[in-house]
Amino acid sequence: MGTPPPILPPAVIGILGGGQLGRMLGSAARAMGYRIVVLDPDPDCPAAAVADRVVIGSYDDVGAALRLADASAVVTYELEHVTAAVVEAIEASVPVRPGRGPLLVTQDRLTERRFVEEVGIAVAPWREVHSVAEARVAADVLGIPLRLKLPIGGYDGRGQVRLVTTVELDDAWERIGQPPGAPLLAERELEFEAELSVVVARAVDGDLAVFPIARNRHDAGILVESVAPAPIPADVAERAAAIGRSLAAAMDLCGTLTAELFLLPDGTLVVNELAPRVHNSGHWTIEGAATSQFEQHIRAICGLGLGSTAALAPTAVVNILGRGPRREARLVGVAAALADPAVHLHLYDKRRVFERRKMGHLTALGTDIDEALARARGALAALHWADDATQEDDR
Repeated sequence: MGTPPPILPPAVIGILGGGQLGRMLGSAARAMGYRIVVLDPDPDCPAAAVADRVVIGSYDDVGAALRLADASAVVTYELEHVTAAVVEAIEASVPVRPGRGPLLVTQDRLTERRFVEEVGIAVAPWREVHSVAEARVAADVLGIPLRLKLPIGGYDGRGQVRLVTTVELDDAWERIGQPPGAPLLAERELEFEAELSVVVARAVDGDLAVFPIARNRHDAGILVESVAPAPIPADVAERAAAIGRSLAAAMDLCGTLTAELFLLPDGTLVVNELAPRVHNSGHWTIEGAATSQFEQHIRAICGLGLGSTAALAPTAVVNILGRGPRREARLVGVAAALADPAVHLHLYDKRRVFERRKMGHLTALGTDIDEALARARGALAALHWADDATQEDDR
């Protein structure tokens, strides 16, 4: 079978998920002349502002997904919480890119670990455990500290516990919110020198394009900063890119794959997590690369040629997180933050703010990574979220 014909504007692209990634995908697609339909349970989701239509439904609602498919020439997803049944139902009539295979691999951490090892790429030593007794055996083999993780679900540091003594195993299933006997991933906690990520796009015809590697910093499981191109040796960057290419090809993926990696002290690269989609650590590409990850994803799933991934300048991204109790979202200090001409603001149009919710990000370009990061951090320091009881001017 030959390569299918390209899907050209003004065709409709369906997006499963209406969060900030769907919003930015939609913006990139609209700039190219496409129309957008989004499936999300929230009619006021971030992507609603850029969509021609929002289909209201949960991510396991086959009927809603079929309504999305009826209006779409191609369907993609911006999160891994979509059920396989939904993707399978859509695939009967409309291409889903990436398809059900990459989703099944990355939805389940146990399946993901097995897949990565089968491709011949390293992951942290791990075991599947179903009981405290099995977890104790795993702790003996893997060592302490140990992390227990939910195989399915959990995001931004949720759905896992860190264990520093074997005594803590006694109530680990309760702490993670699972009944006794439920499978968990037990994984050795690794000492690493850097957290890296590689974003790779794979076209319908198998062509591959890799963005420069990003170096990331997390806080309690939430990505807070990324810089790119990462200040790492050239051979490490090439090995990281090769990992991304190998995994995307092994998945037969069409679209975008993000691989989060640990760089260990001995120079080894270990896969931590995979996401078959655009990713927070690739936000730097909007201003910092010749083609953004969002445009690249649209080009890939529509059968168009992939764009250049060249970095335009050293770039830093800092996430804007919520602080305090749940309330109306009113960001103060925008004018001060944007007084620096190298800084760019992206807000996700989330109506309510609360502690550690991802609300937006700032990007800054510089002559080097340190300068870019300092400018982004400086802009972030000018921002805060107004209290409900406080009416503040933007100073």
